[in-house]
Amino acid sequence: MTDISVDTPPGTRTGRTVIISVAAGILLAVLWSYEFVDSVIGDNVANTLLGHEARATPIAGTGAGLLFAFVSGFAGTFTACNIAMVASIGPMSQAGGDRSTGVVRALLRPLGAFTAGMVTVSAVYGFVGVLVGERLPQLSTDTVGTVPVRLIQSSVVFGIVGLGLIYLGLAALGVVRDVFADRPTARVVVLGALVGAFLIGRPYAMFVMLFRSAVESGNPLYGAATFTLQSIGNILVVSLLFALLVLGTRGRFPRWLAANPRRTTVVSATMLLALGVFTVVYWDLRVPALFGFGWFPTMPYN
Repeated sequence: MTDISVDTPPGTRTGRTVIISVAAGILLAVLWSYEFVDSVIGDNVANTLLGHEARATPIAGTGAGLLFAFVSGFAGTFTACNIAMVASIGPMSQAGGDRSTGVVRALLRPLGAFTAGMVTVSAVYGFVGVLVGERLPQLSTDTVGTVPVRLIQSSVVFGIVGLGLIYLGLAALGVVRDVFADRPTARVVVLGALVGAFLIGRPYAMFVMLFRSAVESGNPLYGAATFTLQSIGNILVVSLLFALLVLGTRGRFPRWLAANPRRTTVVSATMLLALGVFTVVYWDLRVPALFGFGWFPTMPYN
């Protein structure tokens, strides 16, 4: 049997990877059902954990707000940001160190770098969001024509985040210049920051409910804390998965990934490209099409 990795020119393999990733991102944008993700999964998980109808019950008090923030973030686990979290496992393994690195450091260093990037963005946005309040488009009930202003913010923010993910994917494949080539930890921090930025565009009903509660409190520190907990809840499952892989294999898993940089790069780049394309296509083509701006195919359940 012919060894494709030997006989296929590198440029051909890279081109094939890009085409497959772009096609996967477009297909995901067509198939994605926000009703299923937000209502069927998100609402049911939050209702079960909180013991009441999450959307129908006002958030009363600081403690309730912090709990609601974490639970609503955990309920939103099945979201695009977790694809970015999974895609970052390869870069996190590279940032975890070499064979001389202890198991704990191999776990804490990359997770800490990712969390630092994510929390910085979400906490700053929560702090500023409370100060700006209802002037933020994300909390507006106004429309421009038939398009809700909050969705315009979503399209702009997710478009920028998507382009950032596309760049990281292409850079990993060597298609464009990789500014993080010798800085694996910085790459993980940036990936975390992009995941944190999902909150800036998220129109998820329970997040907007949390946001309004934070604004009504008038306490920017409370806003920063709730937004941080929302982000942490969002990535909890994938973070635990990474921790189990590192601890369960006594550090061999990240070393196994790092031992074959090409394999790790292709898997991570493919996921980042697919997610980036999905984010741009969904928010900047499909969502505008719902309001009569252009055309985009949708499935019957959408």
